[in-house]
Order: sequence, then C-alpha cells, then structure tokens
Amino acid sequence: MTESWAGQTPAVVLRGVAKSYDGRRDAITAMTLEVGQGEFAVLLGPSGSGKSTILRAIAGIERIDTGSIEIFGRQVAGPRLHVAPEDRGVSMVFQDYALWPHMTVLDNVAFALKRAKLGSHERKEKAAEMLSRVGLGGKEIRYPAELSGGEQQRVALARALVGHCGLVLFDEPLSNLDADLRERLRLEIATLTRESNASVIYITHDQAEAFALADKIGVLSAGRLVQMGTPEEIYQQPVDSFIARFTGLAGEFSGRVRARLASDLVEVEVPAASAVLHARAVGPLRSGDTVSLAMRPFALGICDADERSIEARVLDVAYRGRGYEHALSIGGSVISSVFCAERHPRGSRVFVSVDPAGCLAFSRGEELAMTATPDSSVDGADDDVIAFDLTEYAL
Repeated sequence: MTESWAGQTPAVVLRGVAKSYDGRRDAITAMTLEVGQGEFAVLLGPSGSGKSTILRAIAGIERIDTGSIEIFGRQVAGPRLHVAPEDRGVSMVFQDYALWPHMTVLDNVAFALKRAKLGSHERKEKAAEMLSRVGLGGKEIRYPAELSGGEQQRVALARALVGHCGLVLFDEPLSNLDADLRERLRLEIATLTRESNASVIYITHDQAEAFALADKIGVLSAGRLVQMGTPEEIYQQPVDSFIARFTGLAGEFSGRVRARLASDLVEVEVPAASAVLHARAVGPLRSGDTVSLAMRPFALGICDADERSIEARVLDVAYRGRGYEHALSIGGSVISSVFCAERHPRGSRVFVSVDPAGCLAFSRGEELAMTATPDSSVDGADDDVIAFDLTEYAL
C-alpha cells in the first residue's frame, strides 16, 4: 500500500501506465501520477494528449496494457487484473451528462444510491437533499428532456456527489455550456466537491478552467505527463516551450544570448525588435546560444520611450471593460495581447516595456513536445488559448 507524504493513502496512484489502440498508436505512455486525498487535480492538454484515456482507465472503462492503478491503496488494474467500473467506488460526471431519459430527475440521482443498501424512501430523501444543494429543489419530478443543459449538468453533479464517493472523475463537464453558465457551474463544482471532501480528477483542454479549479495541474502532451505542479508553478515555471505556449503567450521572438546575468537571468539580443532584453532562462543557456523568447501577456505594457523599450505599431484594439487590449506589430511579428488602461488608435506608434519575470528564454534546439495527432474519438476538441492572462482569474 502506498503512503502519501502526509501519511494518508493517496486517492489515486498510476505507475507506468500505458495504453495503445490497435497496437500502433500510444494513447498513454509510461504514465506515473499521484493524486492525494481531498485534492482537486486537473489534467490539462490539447486534443489527442491522452487525458480522456487516462480518466477512462481510472474509471475502469478502458483496460490498460501495462502498469498499475491503485484507488485508495487498492489495486484495481494491473497486468492480470481489471476491476469492473461498478466495483471501483468511483463517481463520474460525463461531458454529455449521461442521464437516464425515462427516469425523473429524482430517480436519476437516487439510482446512484442503489448499491448503498438503503431503502427506497431514504434514497429519495438523500437525492432530494442533494438536488436542493445544486439549486434544483422543486424540479424532482421533471425528466431530463425538460431541463436546460446547465440543469442537466447539475443533475449529473448531484448524482456523482450523493453517494459520498471518495473519488469523482470529471470528463470535460462544462464544454457544452455557454460562457456565463460555464463560470457559474465551475464555482458550484469547486464548492460542492470541496465541501464533500471528495478527491477529484478533472480533465479539460481549457486553460482558464484548469487554473481556476485546480489544487494542482498535470499538463499532458502526446500521452505523456510533461509537468505536474500547482497552478502558480505551471504558469511561472514551465519546464519547456510546449507548456509555455499551451498555457498562454502574447508572442514570441528569436534571439541570441549575449550574457548570463544571474543564475536564472540572461541578456538576449532580439534583431526583429531592434532591442536587447532581459529574460528568465529555462534550462542551461550560455552566451551565444540561439533562443526563443516566449512572452506572457502580463509581462508587456505600453510605456514612454526609453533605452529598454521596444517600438511597435498598433494593429487592433479591443475594449475589455477594465481597459483596452492591443494587438501590436513589432518588426513583422505580432504580439496578440498588450493591455493598457488607455486606448491607442489603430496604426499609431507606441513603445512597449518587457518585464523579465514574464519573458522566458528557451533553447531553439528544444524539441516541441506537442506532437500528437488529434483524435476526436479519444479527446475533445482542441481549443488552445493563444493569449491567456492569469490576471483575469483569481487563483
């Protein structure tokens, strides 16, 4: 039995898990992962990265080829072992709700308690209480077809939580909802799962959703877990250019290292911008190395001209309520997101400052990790966010 650092048995442990389809394409490759009790873990990745396959393997819907899976210290999958989904003690919330159309809302939720050896009256009483908690009190006798998409997803959430299951799996549950409803349900999922002290594994391709929900995030690419850490670690300390790109950049430049200034700081000459910039080094960079500068939106600001500012031309400007987001052209390269409280007209000349804290220097020789071929039968649609600014979201 595996013990976590806190002395508790982890909720889920994957060791060297692999899964391929038709013996050719690896959906998961040597996956090792641990989720602690009470943790809300989000697996984030583009289409084809293997997140749905991992979730289905944990649930028991997919059989793994190699490795092992433990749930609360009990092995449920291994070389000669496959425990059926209904015997794993796991609840799952699907993208398409998966409600019984011939059952009322109350019966859909109460159905999850059938294995708990409760009487019919007690099951319905607990189901009604949970429906009230998710805001569906008074709609117990309706059928799923009579509810909106958001209401159906609330029923699915109530069904997952009613049995006080220790582990709840979420398969992109908000992807079919409009933006306003998605935000409200995100808050409900975060609140209700934490109130119930459930351990959660939640998969999504939406970076904003992942950063808003997670205690820790695992970023996947081509069936591999590339990095796992807190939202702050993933955003501020990406281990490679794939993670930096996938979690949101305003733009990129090529450059050459002129000098190493400190243990994690380099001076980079950027010909396209006619500038010399300071950047955080990712990896063992040396003077003369060719690098790619990846710029976070928060690192860029419109400023007065000085010796370290970069001249740019405004391509487009959009009002964002709290100010204006500008798309800029710098030496033929496009910077997609520079925020400013003042509006600068299209075509006007501006100057841009760059904060080294959000300017990351990667070796140009680094191989881009995102090489998977999307497969819509395995993962959901790929909807990468090019410019994603964490100042929009409270962590």
